[in-house]
Amino acid sequence: MAFVEPETDPLSALSALSEPLRRRIYEHVASSPDGEVSRDGAAAALGVARSVAAFHLDKLVDAGLLEVHYRRPPGRGGPGAGRPAKWYRRAPGEIAVSVPERRYDLAAELLARAVERAGERAGDLDIEGVLAGVARAHGHDLASELRSSSTGASAGEARPALLERLVGLLARHGYEPRLTGGVVAMANCPFHALAEEHRDLVCRMNHELLTGVAEEVGLPLGAARLDPEPGRCCVTIVA
Repeated sequence: MAFVEPETDPLSALSALSEPLRRRIYEHVASSPDGEVSRDGAAAALGVARSVAAFHLDKLVDAGLLEVHYRRPPGRGGPGAGRPAKWYRRAPGEIAVSVPERRYDLAAELLARAVERAGERAGDLDIEGVLAGVARAHGHDLASELRSSSTGASAGEARPALLERLVGLLARHGYEPRLTGGVVAMANCPFHALAEEHRDLVCRMNHELLTGVAEEVGLPLGAARLDPEPGRCCVTIVA
C-alpha cells in the first residue's frame, strides 16, 4: 500500500489556530462528548452569534482541521423537517511542523513496512535489504508523476523541464535541493535526527529512496550517489 502524503499544509493549519476564538471553537469540537457539534451548539457553548461560530468553523474546515457532514438534529425528521444541518467534527490525522522540514513519519512508515514484509517471508531476517527495496519502490512512486508528464517530448526538450520538476518534487518533500552544474545537492536531510543516531541505516534508506526517484525519471544508472558532506543530505543526484 502506497504511503499517503498529507494534504493539509501544516503551517496554514496552525496559523488558523492563532486566532483565540477560533482555537476555542476547535477545542470545543475536539472535546465534545458526541465528537461533533452544530453551528448552533458551538455558538451557544461559546456565547457568540451563530454567524460568528459558522465563520470560524468553516475556516477550520478550509484549514483541514475539521470536517463536515450533514444530518438533522435528533428528533427532527420526515416531511417538513427542513434541510439537514451542518455538523463539524475533528478531521482525522495529525499536524506537525518543523523548520527545516523533517519527515520522520515517512521514515517510520518505510521501516514498519520493511519489518512487516520481512516477517511475511519465512526465514528472511534481512530487514535492511527489505528496507532498501521498500524505499526504492517508494521513490518510484514519488516520481511517477514526473515520468508520465514528460512522455512524448524529445530527450533534448524534456531534460531541462524534467530537472526543474525533479527539483520541485524534492523541494516539496523537504530536501531543499540546489541544482548546480548538473548536480542536485540537498541542503536539508528530512531524516536528520534519525540519521544522527543511525547514520548507516538511514543514509542507505535515503539513498535507495532517491535512487528510485532518479530511475523513475529516466536518469542514468548510479545518478543518485552517496556523497556525505557536513551540513547537507548524504545523497546527491548527478543529473
